[in-house]
Amino acid sequence: MKKLSTFTLVAIFWIAISVTLATAQTNIPATNAPATTPAKPPLPKLLDLGANRCVPCKAMVPILEELKKEYAGKLEVEFIDVWKNPDAGKPYEIQMIPTQIFFDASGKELFRHTGFYGKDDILAKWKELGVDLKIAK
Repeated sequence: MKKLSTFTLVAIFWIAISVTLATAQTNIPATNAPATTPAKPPLPKLLDLGANRCVPCKAMVPILEELKKEYAGKLEVEFIDVWKNPDAGKPYEIQMIPTQIFFDASGKELFRHTGFYGKDDILAKWKELGVDLKIAK
């Protein structure tokens, strides 16, 4: 009977340790878990549809790059080369290149322009559309 009691006590002891360890492990924060990043709010978007071999389209490249850099976090700027990827331009039903399409943060088209469009004109159009792109200085 004494052996049975010792065996029972040892078994209960190991069960208690196992339960304690299992409970403790579930409360330890995972160190390898991917960090969750908060979702970025949608931004207004300027989409330029053109081609790398089109002269007015080439003239748009530095303007688009400046806008992308200067207004990072306030404006999304995207370029689609419709000669290299014609299917990407089909949903926009463009007639000529370059074509710039202005979208609000919800993705609704606000305005479109065909041909070269200068940086000052683009910024003025955003202002006219009621989109505040002011950079904090």
